[in-house]
Amino acid sequence: MSHDVSTLRKFVAPEIVFGAGARKSVANFASNYGARHVFLVSDPGVAAAGWVADIEQRLREEGLACTVFTGVSANPRAEEVMTGAELYRSGHCDVIVAVGGGSPMDCAKGIGIVIAHDRHILEFEGVDTLRLPSPPLILIPTTAGTSADVSQFAIISDPQRRFKFSIISKAVVPDVSLIDPEVTQTMDDFLTACTGIDALVHAIEAYVSTGSGPLTDSHALEAIRLINRYLEPLLRAPDDSQLREHIMLASMQAGLAFSNAILGAVHAMSHSLGGYLDLPHGLCNSLLLEHVVAYNFSSAPERFKHIAEAMGIDTRGMLPAEVRKRLMARIVVLKRAVKLESHLAALGVTSSDIPQLSRFAMQDPCILTNPRESCQRDVEVVYEEAL
Repeated sequence: MSHDVSTLRKFVAPEIVFGAGARKSVANFASNYGARHVFLVSDPGVAAAGWVADIEQRLREEGLACTVFTGVSANPRAEEVMTGAELYRSGHCDVIVAVGGGSPMDCAKGIGIVIAHDRHILEFEGVDTLRLPSPPLILIPTTAGTSADVSQFAIISDPQRRFKFSIISKAVVPDVSLIDPEVTQTMDDFLTACTGIDALVHAIEAYVSTGSGPLTDSHALEAIRLINRYLEPLLRAPDDSQLREHIMLASMQAGLAFSNAILGAVHAMSHSLGGYLDLPHGLCNSLLLEHVVAYNFSSAPERFKHIAEAMGIDTRGMLPAEVRKRLMARIVVLKRAVKLESHLAALGVTSSDIPQLSRFAMQDPCILTNPRESCQRDVEVVYEEAL
C-alpha cells in the first residue's frame, strides 16, 4: 500500500458538538439556519424510546413548526426517502433534523438530496453525483456506531433490485452533528454490541484502506483502542455514563476516519447482505470481520500489526503469521463477549445465495479501497468461510 508523501488527502467533517446534553442545542442550531418549519426524521423504535418527543418539544419551545416523519425501515428504502421528500415539500419545511441510528440519518440525507435536485433518489447512486446543496441538515445519533452523522456516505436500499446502494459525496456530510452520549442510553444490549462492532469495523477498514493517511490514521487507531477497552465493560454496566461516552467518542473517531479514508471488503459484503436479505448492518459486519481480516492481512501486515497492538496484543518478536492468528482470535473473543458470535447460515444465508451476494459486493464502491485486490471468486470464498 503506497503512502507516497506527495499523495494529496482531503478531510471533511461536520461542525460537531460532543458531550452530554449536546442535543439540547438543536433548536438553537436550527434557528441559526433560518428554520421556521423543521422536518424531523426518525423511526418507530427511536420514537418509542422517547427521543422524537424530546427533540420535537425542544424545537416547538423555540417557536419552530415541526413535521415528524418516522416511516423509516432498518435498512432505509428508496421509496421511504421519496415519501419523506413529498412530506417535506407539502409542509414547506426548510431545515432537516434527524434523530436516530444510521437508518433515519441516511434517510434524512436522501431526503435532502431529493429536495435539492427534485429527482428520484435512485439517480444519485455512486460517487460525487450531487450538483446542488441540500437543505441544512442537523443529525443527532441515538446509537454509538454507524457514524452517519459525521460521514460523507448515505446508504439506501432498493428492494426492487435487492441492492443497497451508496451515495458518497461531501454534499451529504451534515452541517451539524450533535453527539450526545445521553441519547444512547436507550439502546438495548444487542444494538449496543452491533453498533459498537460496526464502529470497530469502520476503524479497522479505514486504517488499512488504500485511502488511509495521516489525517485518518490517528482517529482510526484511537477508535480501535477505545472499543477494544470499553465495549465489554459497557455491556456489563450499561448505566455507566463514562463508558458510554468513551464508546460514543470511539464511534465518532471511527466515523471521521472511514468517511475520509473510505472502507473495504467487509462493508462491500455487508451492504450486499443487507440489500439482498434485509439483515442488520452491524451484525453482518460482525460476522464477516475476522474472515476479511484473514483475507486482507498479507496485503498490509504492518498496518494489521498496529491494529493488533491497539487491541492489546503484544506483537514484539512475533512473525506476521502469528500476529494474524492472534488478531483473529482477539476479534472472536470480543465478539463472543458481546454475544455476537454467529455464522451467516444462522441468519438464513445459503451457499446458493453466495454468487449473487458476491456479484453485488463487487459493485459496491467500498471494494475499491480494500487493501487487497479482489475478484468475485475471492469474495465468494470469504462468504463461504463466514457461513
